[in-house]
Amino acid sequence: MKNKYNNDAIIGGKNITASYTQRGELLRVMYPSPDFKSWIDEFTTGVKINDSGIIYLQEDINNQYNQYYTEDTNILNTEIINTYFNLKIKQTDFALLKKDVLVKKYEFENNSNIDLNVNFLIHIKLLSDYNNMIGSEIKNNALIQYCHDYTMYTFSNIPFLSYQLNDTKENISSGIISDKDYIGMSPDSSISYNIGNLKPGNKKELVVYLYFKNNQEYITEENISKELTEIKKLDVKKEEQNVEKYWKKYIKDHLNIELKPENNTINAKFNQIYKRSILLFPLLLNQETGGICATVEVDEAMTKCGRYSYCWPRDAVFITRALDNIKMKKETDKFYKIFCKDTQSKNGMWEQRFYTDKRLAPCWGYQIDETASVIYGLYEHYKAIKDTKFLKDTYKMCEKAAKFLCIYMDNILGIKDKTDIVKNEIEATYHTENRNKLPLSYDLWEENEGVHLYSLACIYAAFQSIIEIQNILKPEYEANNRLKVEAMNKLENTIKKYQQEIKNYILENLYNENTKTFIRNLKDEKTDISLLGIITPFKLFSPKDKKIQNTIEKINMTLRTYTGGYLRYEGDNYCGGKNPWTIATLWMAMYYKQAGEDKKAKECIEFIIKTANKHGFIAEQVDNQTMRTSLGKWIGLGTCNVYLLI
Repeated sequence: MKNKYNNDAIIGGKNITASYTQRGELLRVMYPSPDFKSWIDEFTTGVKINDSGIIYLQEDINNQYNQYYTEDTNILNTEIINTYFNLKIKQTDFALLKKDVLVKKYEFENNSNIDLNVNFLIHIKLLSDYNNMIGSEIKNNALIQYCHDYTMYTFSNIPFLSYQLNDTKENISSGIISDKDYIGMSPDSSISYNIGNLKPGNKKELVVYLYFKNNQEYITEENISKELTEIKKLDVKKEEQNVEKYWKKYIKDHLNIELKPENNTINAKFNQIYKRSILLFPLLLNQETGGICATVEVDEAMTKCGRYSYCWPRDAVFITRALDNIKMKKETDKFYKIFCKDTQSKNGMWEQRFYTDKRLAPCWGYQIDETASVIYGLYEHYKAIKDTKFLKDTYKMCEKAAKFLCIYMDNILGIKDKTDIVKNEIEATYHTENRNKLPLSYDLWEENEGVHLYSLACIYAAFQSIIEIQNILKPEYEANNRLKVEAMNKLENTIKKYQQEIKNYILENLYNENTKTFIRNLKDEKTDISLLGIITPFKLFSPKDKKIQNTIEKINMTLRTYTGGYLRYEGDNYCGGKNPWTIATLWMAMYYKQAGEDKKAKECIEFIIKTANKHGFIAEQVDNQTMRTSLGKWIGLGTCNVYLLI
């Protein structure tokens, strides 16, 4: 699989999430959930005009491009003009509302003064492995690419001009493909359509459908044929209108703010980013489980990272804060009541990351803030909905998680209460020959093991949240469940002790008396943007505290770049380490806002607005010289747009 680092545009529907380059190349299709499975290895299109070879739509020296969304929708338009032949092609991509179909509509317009005979070619390579070998077949005027687990159908309502199922890369450059076989064993195949002769000024249209099916149950050939026929009979213009209406209503229903007057470019861009973030949310949600994908994948081969397209409980918690702000409270409910409940380990913790269908994803370590974040986020959600029943439904989950955090703090502080049977049972699950302790925790960047300031701050906030939750629920149980109230009181007393211990531990071990600043962990004193966690969002210290002011000054001297963006931490070497991170910059904006320094907060936010891409997506990093995206990871709502919405 080739490396595909740039998701420039994202579209989708209920079960489909697809990403594209700025030239309209289809990079990925995720189905039936936003993180699994990825289907497309390559999807390239081209035209053969008169006697030419293939002219690739997404890569030709004579092509000019213009890409835009239909306003306030997830309908993507890419205009391609081949200046040599003066052929204009408008490509429109959208997902149907009620079927698992990606529609690719092509409009061809001859703007030259000669006739143009046009053939349209598509080359598709599906992802496969030795255990799930791809086969291909031509049937019902459709290219059927299949394996044991899934099938993709590519077809139109007009017949093929030609097709080739094997070794298409060997001769597709000529623009001519042919095959004697109707069935083959290759993961990549090609098809072509005859658009016909275009007179000067004439237009023609071709609609191509990509239909996705999981092979969970055997489906007869007769039923498949019927389904394909129904799709071919669709009124595409009407379907596009329905999709447009749906997304525009979606924006209207979830806006929840008065947009800024568009009397300058900053305000106009902010409005665009805000609406694009709303449109991106549903494309990263698992509709069944409530799981929330951090982003559409960018690095399947793990050449730069450990992959992104999973659900981290911590990341999802902050996403739910944004969901609550745009009236998606039911989606947040589902995350906590279904996804979190079902993924919690027996001992009360949450692992590093999951697939959005609740299965455990590949992990490389243990992170205590994943567990603490859930308790914190759940209470933040309650403050948005004021629903006591929600707290009742999730209290047992939070109680288990809080007890697990107590065990973690026992290990950090060197305390062990031998009389607490529950704690000892939890700790016993981590027993090894050499020790009876929890494993060391990674930091939130998932790089360093040890004791971290951000993690302790998150635990402190989780403890405060469970206390608040208990105070709300106690009156509900005082009349008929005194034992439960007594258990709550006991846990509260224990937790308050830990809260004081956490503060004392931080001041004694994670504060440098020489520099008068906080430090990020016990191993090094690198300045880290995550130091902000003790102020925002976890509020252990006041932003006006002298220790905090000194720390902020050091952050600005060390991490602020000349362009106004902020690095993640001192000495970061990820992707060069010299580029501002948008999450770091927006985190500073949140601090300044909490500190009442609105002008500085505005400067941080304007940096993000100015560096967002043309569609309103926010990238993970920004090139400090060009002020454009670095590596092209469109995290969007994940851990970037989220902070803008909060």
